[in-house]
Amino acid sequence: MSAGINQHIDNARVYELAQRTPLEHARILSAQLHNDIYLKREDLQSIFSFKIRGAYNKIAHLVATENPAGVVCASAGNHAQGVSLAAKKLDIHAIIVMPITTPAIKIEAVRALDGEVIIHGDTFDDASDFAKELAQQKHYAFIHPFDDPLVIAGQGTVAREILAQSATPVDIIFVPVGGGGLAAGMAACIKHHSPTTRVIGVEPEDAASMSLALQTGAPATLDRVGAFADGVAVKRVGDHTFALCQQYLDDVICVSTDEMCAAIKDVFLETRVIAEPAGAISIAGLRKYVEEHKLTDQHLVAINSGANMNFDRLLHVTERANIGAHEEALLAVEIPEQTGSFLAFCKAIGRRPVTEFNYRYDHTKNAHIFVGIKISHGTRETLEIIETLRAASYKVVDLTHNTVAKLHLRHLAGGSVAGLENERLYRFQFPERPGALLDFLAAVGITWNISLFHYRNHGSDFGRVLCGIQVPDAEFTEFQSHIDELGYAWWDESDNPVYRLFLEH
Repeated sequence: MSAGINQHIDNARVYELAQRTPLEHARILSAQLHNDIYLKREDLQSIFSFKIRGAYNKIAHLVATENPAGVVCASAGNHAQGVSLAAKKLDIHAIIVMPITTPAIKIEAVRALDGEVIIHGDTFDDASDFAKELAQQKHYAFIHPFDDPLVIAGQGTVAREILAQSATPVDIIFVPVGGGGLAAGMAACIKHHSPTTRVIGVEPEDAASMSLALQTGAPATLDRVGAFADGVAVKRVGDHTFALCQQYLDDVICVSTDEMCAAIKDVFLETRVIAEPAGAISIAGLRKYVEEHKLTDQHLVAINSGANMNFDRLLHVTERANIGAHEEALLAVEIPEQTGSFLAFCKAIGRRPVTEFNYRYDHTKNAHIFVGIKISHGTRETLEIIETLRAASYKVVDLTHNTVAKLHLRHLAGGSVAGLENERLYRFQFPERPGALLDFLAAVGITWNISLFHYRNHGSDFGRVLCGIQVPDAEFTEFQSHIDELGYAWWDESDNPVYRLFLEH
């Protein structure tokens, strides 16, 4: 089988439209992980994805042999752009069926390439079934996104380029896995030309269709798949791709959404390009594999396979990237419900950078704080912080890997409190620097009780705090003079309708 697919790779017509992308040294990752790491920059293709290779190779051969009236495909986006651009260059009509979960940036990109877009189904598999029916009705050629020898061969040219571009033998190549087209083509090519190089597939934990197939010995269908990494969100791998991956892939590992977000950050720091989740997944796999196997001084390659990122996903990525890179700890801490205890807790943390603080007064003897802390030494530092707080008699729960905390609790902490008296709501702004939050609390929270506190580091030059403070009417003039003297910008939000509706009793 290897000889056959490699003959197809040798005869692939990808360079009539695709380009040979660079293999770039990842200087920062190499230093962090103590290995020699390179990124294959498939995000630099004209459609920002490797998918142009397989799509064009397949359609170019069809036009040369069968001259179809048109082509149909199903795709979450990148294959769709490849088919559309290939059809446009070869002057044939292309119909693209896309599931409703497809990012808008990919839909608009297809339309810009003159592809006719039909939105159908909740998943890729739904769209694929409909596309096949449409191809039969219109007598068009169906262009499978991965399970076709010519598509697989087109994608396999990525491996051939890596072997030609690398000055030294590659120890391990990490490849994204969705339906398996890229992994199948690359693994077959690598094992044919460089048998000692290991090829490891990487797929999402919530779309591990290749892992399932390899475990069961045949392609099997997942009940559901996650949509975050839409480019690799496939319920069932292909028959052709499975056969090649079963024979040539050395291993498949799975990564979480947080780990993919961290990898997107890694790619940005290296290249100043924002990879899509499926584009960065092999970088996430590389980092995880290196850390788990304690690899050093190896020559490693990961495929940056695509950069079609929806802009509105960036907030989610930035929120989760630090956790995925083990650079943020989320903790729930119980403190005494009394004046000064909030400041005492902040002193216990010290001058560590705080990413988030949520606190709301409670009537019980103890209150709970939700706090995010920036860390530099991973799980070990989180454990050190927890031990320090427990030594100071605080009860602590580690929420770093708690899905409810990451997705919901950090946005919900707060609410109204029955019987809370003399509360006034203020918004403060202060220069963001190490220890700035502690300095702010030391200045503001000495005399008056803080009943509500929300702080979140947004990465800007200024820290922004929403603060509820219990100030009796008789002390209001004194309090206002105090905050004027602090030198912080402040706004009285006590009459804000949001406060009236959701926070004030």
